[in-house]
Amino acid sequence: MVLGDASRGPIHPARARAELEEQSPVGAALARGLVRAQLSVAVRLSAVVAVGLGGLPLLFAAVPAIAHARLFGVSLPWLLLGVLAYPFLYLVGAVYVHLAERNEQEFVALVEDRGQK
Repeated sequence: MVLGDASRGPIHPARARAELEEQSPVGAALARGLVRAQLSVAVRLSAVVAVGLGGLPLLFAAVPAIAHARLFGVSLPWLLLGVLAYPFLYLVGAVYVHLAERNEQEFVALVEDRGQK
C-alpha cells in the first residue's frame, strides 16, 4: 500500500491523510478519482481475463480441429486451460498490482501538490 509505505520515497502521508480526513470537497473528489481509476484498471484487466480464458472454449467449439490437437502427447485444450492459464493469471495479477500502485502514487503526489500550495 503506497499511503502507508514510507520506504518508497519522500512522500509525507500525514498531509494526504489530513486532506482526506477533513472531508473537504476537494478531498472527496480526489478520493472518488482514485476509486474510479482503480475500478477502471480492475474492469479492463477482468475483460482481458474473460476474453483470454473465456474465449478459448469458444474457439475449441468453433474449430474442432484445435480442440482435438495434441502437443507433446497432451491435448491442446488441457494444456492451455489447465497449465498455461496459471502463468497468464499471474501476469495479469502482476500488471494489476503495478497499475494500482502507480494510481496510488499519482494520487499521493496530487494530494501532496495540493498540500504544498
